[in-house]
Amino acid sequence: MSITATEIVLPGAVEPEGLVTAHRELPDPRRGQALIRVEATGVSFAEQQMRRGKYYDQPAFPFVPGYDLVGTVAAVGSAEDSALVGRRVAALTKTGGWASHVVLEAADLIEVPAELAPDAAETFVVNGITAWQMLHRGAKVRAGQTILVHGANGGVGSTLVQLALAAGVRVIGTASARNADQVSALGATPVDYRGDVVAQVRALAPDGVDAVFDHVGGPGIVDSFSLLAPGGTLMAYGTASTKDDAGNSRLPVLRLFARLMLWNVLPNKRNAHFYNIWAGQRRATAFRRRLAQDLTAVFALAVKGDLHAQIAARFPLTQAAQALSLAESRTVTGKVVLVPAQ
Repeated sequence: MSITATEIVLPGAVEPEGLVTAHRELPDPRRGQALIRVEATGVSFAEQQMRRGKYYDQPAFPFVPGYDLVGTVAAVGSAEDSALVGRRVAALTKTGGWASHVVLEAADLIEVPAELAPDAAETFVVNGITAWQMLHRGAKVRAGQTILVHGANGGVGSTLVQLALAAGVRVIGTASARNADQVSALGATPVDYRGDVVAQVRALAPDGVDAVFDHVGGPGIVDSFSLLAPGGTLMAYGTASTKDDAGNSRLPVLRLFARLMLWNVLPNKRNAHFYNIWAGQRRATAFRRRLAQDLTAVFALAVKGDLHAQIAARFPLTQAAQALSLAESRTVTGKVVLVPAQ
């Protein structure tokens, strides 16, 4: 079957309006592959870094961004995968998701419950896997503990808040003053990140917090580590504070790695880790199994009603520039979703 896909191409380090809409005929899926009709894809912080050429291991320009997607299997490359046809699935892609159709490995597809709409399910893919793994595989949070979530109104942050609350954990969340009400509505105690964060958090948790989730990096990571209670865990998962800095995009990440490693060898009774969703990818079978287990657990909480999709806005795929600009404005709660025309 011949399918012409609509794709959004990132041609170089450009402003959002520099994105290009292109059309490309896709090859038929080979054995072990599936053709997906994309129903929703999202704008994550990764794309915001990629358009600046600042994502740690992004491909060379030009390429199609899109870290994750939800869609329906339209065709498969072999009879052994025929049961997938017509099923709604999710996939973690890193790049390539901003398209009307994609060809992916069938083994990378994770079934989406029928109770979840495509745009709602999309908000839980990279955000849900990231939040679940940091909470339960990294920090190993327990009921009754207290955590600090930076950027609690963002895509990952709002998911972290909800998953933590579902686990019986108290949450303090940083955000701007204008987003404080949204953070409160999620169930967290808001803290203004433009103020003295350390003083505000210590007033709420005098003995320190059990975990901090920090996507900001930069000098503020020292404050995050200082707020940990004995035995606490810092989960760093980004360097947002340096996204506009000139120079080598890898240096901020390498500096952060070095600082975390140093903290771990010092006798401070606290832990520091850098979270990478792609860690362990070389062991493909175990990696895929872990992703499927964790995203399925997140989907189950959403179906149960313990986790609610935080959709900041929906845009047609061809309005990716406007969607990216809104996501970068830091004025919204949740995730900006792109919906290809069907």
